[in-house]
Amino acid sequence: MRVLLLYPLFPKSFWSFDKALELVGRKVAMPPLGMITVAAILPQTWEFRLVDRNIRFETEADWNWADLVIISGMIVQKGDLLDLIGEAKRRGKKVAAGGPYLTSVPEAALKAGVDFLILDEGEITLPLFVEALERGETSGIFRANGVKPDVTTTPIPRYDLLDLNAYGDMSVQFSRGCPFQCEFCDIIVLYGRKPRTKTPAQLLAELQTLYDLGWRRTIFMVDDNFIGNKRNVKLLLRELGPWMAERGYPFRFSTEASVDLAQDQELLDLMIAANFSAVFVGIETPDTDSLALTQKFQNTRNSLMEAVQTINRAGLRVMAGFIVGFDAEKSGAGDRIIDFVEATAIPQAMVSMLQALPNTALWHRLKKEGRLLEEDKEANIHQATLTNFIPTRPMDEIAREYVKCFWELYEPHRYLGRVYRHFLQMKPSPNHKKFKMPGLVEIRAMLTIFWRQGIKRDTRFQFWYQLFSILQKNPRVFESYLINCAHFEHFLEYRQIVRNQIEAQLAEYLLNEAESQTQKPPLELVAASSTVER
Repeated sequence: MRVLLLYPLFPKSFWSFDKALELVGRKVAMPPLGMITVAAILPQTWEFRLVDRNIRFETEADWNWADLVIISGMIVQKGDLLDLIGEAKRRGKKVAAGGPYLTSVPEAALKAGVDFLILDEGEITLPLFVEALERGETSGIFRANGVKPDVTTTPIPRYDLLDLNAYGDMSVQFSRGCPFQCEFCDIIVLYGRKPRTKTPAQLLAELQTLYDLGWRRTIFMVDDNFIGNKRNVKLLLRELGPWMAERGYPFRFSTEASVDLAQDQELLDLMIAANFSAVFVGIETPDTDSLALTQKFQNTRNSLMEAVQTINRAGLRVMAGFIVGFDAEKSGAGDRIIDFVEATAIPQAMVSMLQALPNTALWHRLKKEGRLLEEDKEANIHQATLTNFIPTRPMDEIAREYVKCFWELYEPHRYLGRVYRHFLQMKPSPNHKKFKMPGLVEIRAMLTIFWRQGIKRDTRFQFWYQLFSILQKNPRVFESYLINCAHFEHFLEYRQIVRNQIEAQLAEYLLNEAESQTQKPPLELVAASSTVER
């Protein structure tokens, strides 16, 4: 069996870092870990060819080579995913599809003409698919029916299928699931509330594979909550630290974790010893009432501001997520987010308008209340998208607050100021890596940043003052500091995209609202009609 694995396009987003990646000759931030895991689970007597469409498009030779096409993706990739199913069918190819989006909304793929739907987690459903093919079946839907796989049996992903030079970071996964119950989150719907982890030996084998392939850059632990099972993650870190030290710290790690990480100093110390350098935390909002309403109780137990500062001072760069548009949210939510981000000096604060993702508790509640908007407003978790439901505040008020918030957070002086303050107070890593001379690509990228931020733009005086101040006061964080300055090249463009697209969608929304109001009969006619009927 010759299998063409197609990974759909991502729209330009907060995390795409297009302009920053261009500086160092990379094309995409991270690889399709799910697809190369699928390739590892399927029979290894099959042949595989992976096309990540974010790097290159498939060719006629790719289509002609394939006996079977497999497509997978997330909800934000919906458009290209469904187009690919249609394209494969027009070429007479058998198509199998799955992944988190289709697990939540399988109807879309069936309408597009998919032959096989491989839903839920592949360790269970991919073998069922293979058995069906061996029986000669030409279509089918395969589900796990609530059973969660033992991830200690998951094979090492087929990293050899990737063009490693095209990616900024690499990806590995240690756990699935999260113990919390945030109303808007689909992780617990897809993977459950009992975090399942791989064994330390299993993850170290994956890292050794990447090491043997020559990878020497950042690795992102894609767990939705890396510390969801604290006992097991500490067991991993106690082995990962010495493993990294023996090899001269070949990787830097980043991950996602719940904010209660700040209350576990042992865990912070173990992460630093294993060469973790950054963590994304879901703050969502500084408004305690909104946090309680959306059932994110873990963020209400301690000071969020102190938690961010504790994590940062321990030696981890903090990235954070924020949301505008919660029910019962008071006016000025965007300004309160700005104040929080500035006070904590979080460099990269991802802000978006609330989306009701399919089958989440929020989605079910809003559907029951009749507040979900029409099908074409289905959530896509993209930062340049209005809410897909009727909010409790006027949509235009929320949208304008959101645009103002995003625009001001990534105003050049504000952003560079936060990067400076964040790294100034960050504890340098105790791990000593052998010095390596920067290559021509890195030197060119550095000179480009010097030119744009230090000469061409009006940030020039701020840029040079902060750069020399970091070199003087905290020189061991200089490389990470400069990388985060480089990230601004992406945000400078992306904030304009967010503003343009939200304002365009808001204008359309308000126009539709006005038209719907004009189609309603005047209140006096309704009253007169009721009188006549009586």
